[in-house]
Amino acid sequence: MPRTHRRARWLVPIVLLFGWLAVGGTLGPYAGKLGEVATNDQAAFLPQGAESTRVIDAQRAFSEDETLPAVVVWTAADGDGPIADGQRTAATRALTSLKGEPGVVGQASPALPSDDRKALQGVVQLRPDLGDELAPTLQRIESAASKVPGTTVALAGPAASQADLSDAFAGIDGLLLSVALLAVLVILILVYRSVLLPFVIIFGAVFALGAACAVVYFLADHDVVRVDGQVQGILSILVIGAATDYALLLTARYREELASGAERFTAMRAALRRSTGAIVASAATVALGLLALLLSDLTNNRALGPVGAIGIACAVLSTLTFLPAALVLLGGAAYWPAKVRADDGSGAGHGLWRRVARAVERAPRKIWAVSLAGLLVCAAFAPTLTSKGVPLDEIFVNDAPSVTAQATLAEHFPGGSGNPAVVIADAGHADEVVSRAEKSDGVASAAVLSEQGRPGGGSPRVVDGKVRVDVTLKDPADSDAAKEAVAGLRTTLHSIDGADALVGGYTAQQYDTQQTAERDRTLIVPVVLAIILVILVGLLRSLMMPLLLVATVALNFVATLGISSLVFEHVFGFGGTDASVPLYGFVFLVALGVDYNIFLMSRAREESLEHGARDGILRALVATGGVITSAGVVLAATFAALGVIPLAFLVQIAFIVAFGVLLDTLVVRSLLVPALVRDIGPKSWWPGRLSRGHDNDHD
Repeated sequence: MPRTHRRARWLVPIVLLFGWLAVGGTLGPYAGKLGEVATNDQAAFLPQGAESTRVIDAQRAFSEDETLPAVVVWTAADGDGPIADGQRTAATRALTSLKGEPGVVGQASPALPSDDRKALQGVVQLRPDLGDELAPTLQRIESAASKVPGTTVALAGPAASQADLSDAFAGIDGLLLSVALLAVLVILILVYRSVLLPFVIIFGAVFALGAACAVVYFLADHDVVRVDGQVQGILSILVIGAATDYALLLTARYREELASGAERFTAMRAALRRSTGAIVASAATVALGLLALLLSDLTNNRALGPVGAIGIACAVLSTLTFLPAALVLLGGAAYWPAKVRADDGSGAGHGLWRRVARAVERAPRKIWAVSLAGLLVCAAFAPTLTSKGVPLDEIFVNDAPSVTAQATLAEHFPGGSGNPAVVIADAGHADEVVSRAEKSDGVASAAVLSEQGRPGGGSPRVVDGKVRVDVTLKDPADSDAAKEAVAGLRTTLHSIDGADALVGGYTAQQYDTQQTAERDRTLIVPVVLAIILVILVGLLRSLMMPLLLVATVALNFVATLGISSLVFEHVFGFGGTDASVPLYGFVFLVALGVDYNIFLMSRAREESLEHGARDGILRALVATGGVITSAGVVLAATFAALGVIPLAFLVQIAFIVAFGVLLDTLVVRSLLVPALVRDIGPKSWWPGRLSRGHDNDHD
């Protein structure tokens, strides 16, 4: 080879390497800046067309400023004594003193006693855009309220909940990434017993994350997408996990080519040629599955779709550019101190996978029958998983001050105190709306908002011929009973001719979110399955095999839900899951689960062309068993890292995806699919035909 050509071929990997180093240095900091454009205001993520969302728009007209209420609760310091009149006066004075404080809007309400005279409550309205100043503002309120002698004070309501939510996501960039990357590093070192390769793979994943965060930051800063702490956390985990998985597939194939005696450039060209199709197809299933979330009516679901797809695209780009450049420059040294040994021609892999393949070869029907039966038993518990939303006292895994305060509030006041249902109705029907609302099941009281800005106690505030009615529910605002009360209240008020009543508020928002999530599952699940099926048909040039793979990963998902139902109830103590958890779990688990089957079956097709369908699947199992299992363990570990954020939603997603990936990797991909293909034989590739026939493939 001419010396000029030899030098030139080193130029491409060097340019790619320095290009990605520049990307990392320039865009890497955006991984830590994404929180600047994130919002944890859950009102921004409500269903667009829901009645409760229309109420939010309508009720803005009844306030000069949009506000975020903080509910102050006082109880006797001795824990059970009555509240004296002097303490009530001091509490009202403390609330009055807050007027003019930074972040406080208008005049706080007076302190009102509970019916049992053992507690007081007052409401302070805050600006909703306080951001990082919300926590200091609440501290000033608590400090002022603490001056009431002989009482203890706590803060409840939407403002306190939002502050606790922001605190739960504090430091998400550093903590979550540190845990995820450490888990990946440890697993890679144990698997590859190499010093350099794990760091090369991690650098590639970090570069991909930096690029993804920079793109998302730009889009969020220009209001193209919305990002909250949940989307931010999932993006980090998704990119790290996916980039590592794709890297494992490419590095394993590169090592095979080096072991066959090929020099580094030839080995990399062969590795890219034979693995790019599987990597791109796998990424496409995840990216398009995520983009299917754009069909959702929930804004946070729609936000996750393009954000996640951007992350996957950056993971693929890094895997197919940075990683090949780094591996070519390092050559066999990338695997040091392990040695790249020459292939003996037997298609040898890890001894464990040869034993698994022999077991599948001896008794395929028994293995797939037992595996299928086990999955069906697990799946039988799936209907017991409740996805009607998580009550407030279960939103946070650890004790949160707002949850404790809300429990105190519910102990002494009607359960919906401080979080009323909000009704917007025609002013001419105000009295009838109040009367009918008070007679509705689950309602404690109802009052029209007065000109003074408080429910009752004056002439009603009329805006554009409408009035606002605050309806206090008997049960806690986040309970199933409260949601049923809201549904009944809507039925009652919608029947009043000419009232044009709309029912909103926190409980109505939770109810609408639950209903929308159920509708989303019905629409998006079949769309995602169809997307995956089309991609598999194009990749494998078969119809039977894609149907088989989609059916097995769908069964794996249902089985995972069954186990999750048992674990959530009996181990974690959750009463249910957030309404969006099953959909998120489905998109991640099914799309990512297909990845491993794509890795396996793309290799199986390659081997089957040489050795027939029955031997081809066994050879593919031996060749890919170690790398796919490693990829599954890495992905499970990265998603499990979401558990460091003390929110039930993310803990539930973390368990579903981590457990489901391991179940898919160790049972579905390792036993069920190979045994089925071995038993079915060439017909599993119908209507396509393998180009070469073999004796072991006759029926």
